[in-house]
Amino acid sequence: MQQDQMYIDGQWIDAAGRQRLDCTDPYSGAVWASIPAGTAADADRAVDAARRAMTTGRWAALSASGRGRLLRAVADLITENADRLAGIEVRDNGKLLAEVQGQITSVAECWHYYAGLADKIQGATIPTEKAHAFAFTTREPIGVVAALTAWNSPLWFATVKAAPAMAAGCAVVVKPSEFASATTLELARLVEQAGLPEGVFNVVTGLGGDVGSALVDHPDVAKIAFTGSDATGIRIYQSAAKSLKRVALELGGKSPTIVFEDADLDLAAAGVMSGIFGAAGQMCAAGSRLLVHAAVKDKLLSKLIELASDIRLGDPRDPHTNVGPISTPPQYQKVLDYLDIARADGARCVLGGKPADGPDLGAGQFVEPTILVDVRNDMRIAQEEVFGPILSVIEFEDESEAVKLANEIPYGLVAGVWTTSIPRALRLSKALHVGTVWVNTYRSYSYMVPFGGTKRSGLGREHGIEAIDEYLETRSVVISTDDGPPVNPFIMR
Repeated sequence: MQQDQMYIDGQWIDAAGRQRLDCTDPYSGAVWASIPAGTAADADRAVDAARRAMTTGRWAALSASGRGRLLRAVADLITENADRLAGIEVRDNGKLLAEVQGQITSVAECWHYYAGLADKIQGATIPTEKAHAFAFTTREPIGVVAALTAWNSPLWFATVKAAPAMAAGCAVVVKPSEFASATTLELARLVEQAGLPEGVFNVVTGLGGDVGSALVDHPDVAKIAFTGSDATGIRIYQSAAKSLKRVALELGGKSPTIVFEDADLDLAAAGVMSGIFGAAGQMCAAGSRLLVHAAVKDKLLSKLIELASDIRLGDPRDPHTNVGPISTPPQYQKVLDYLDIARADGARCVLGGKPADGPDLGAGQFVEPTILVDVRNDMRIAQEEVFGPILSVIEFEDESEAVKLANEIPYGLVAGVWTTSIPRALRLSKALHVGTVWVNTYRSYSYMVPFGGTKRSGLGREHGIEAIDEYLETRSVVISTDDGPPVNPFIMR
């Protein structure tokens, strides 16, 4: 069985308390590896290493172009090790191999993208009203960053936090989910191989209550970048506020997919399927609410039932599998609990609705792709994030009702709009209270396009140029050009 260690200050070490946590393959149910169960002492050691890297270490002395060269080396190593990384992530969280392979290609490209931005960070000269002053700004790294990541796409989440932070000149401590830490530790091996200075990139594994809380409360952490549930995000926000730490929170969603009467229903059906059944619905951007115009509801529902009935559940390593297992036992139980809640509230199941079983389903941590009708927008199944393969269908009569239904939730991450009307697409892109609107597509992520939410879906943006700004502060400098003494030192000039 694989026995991993943490990576702190350029060294591979065990946890201070010598305790360990098992890693379980969600498909087979077998324990395949173990990771250190880190402590507050381990978190403190990692933060101290990151602080020294930014102040007195080789990282602090590097030029921006030098940082970029090192990040490019990381990107190249990710490409060289893509197949191995994909296999590890599938074993750790049960995501489809085909999807993970594509995502790792984007991971490498993302590192290249921020490597290219490292020496494009610029300040500005500022003309002022003062005749004898020269003013300019510089952009400075914000400080030590604690990156707390989720289990559904651990390598991606570590990348979209660490790459822009490091491009900005910050040092990073990553605390991956205890359910999926393996690929983040593999990333640390590649960072080490690429020759990055010690302390720049650290990985502390363990439980959130032990390591995560210690990082959030640490006085030398300047920023928390978190991906996970809104409940945990709120607790982090509250704790960070005590010391005025910056935060970036990429949280949950209850995203609407809105299908109008003029939509291409074949394309819409495929998009709805991808949005809720892809990755077994274990996505913050899952399109879990289908808002469909009354005129096409029955026709679209028939298409969805037909398509979803042919979904193949099974081994995520099998190229013929469409949907893999639920990643963790607590999440599996949560999905089943929400099915009971939905039925109790009056929703009716027209497809699926129970645990899936069969000879090809390994340890059995599978839920049937489920479609619910007779759903009201005020039901818990329509208001609360499930993170599983459950689609709630809600009918609307006109555009204004569709917008009202879409916005009447506590979340605001993404929305999908299916229409052939460009004016309508533009109207909805303005009217929907979300961070991203996808039109006639879904799950169309890009590391070049800012991503993040409104309301309980979070704060700040990842991806794109905006992400590097999350890790920079503006410093203003004013230099007097007057050679003589002030006429009156008590009056500002």
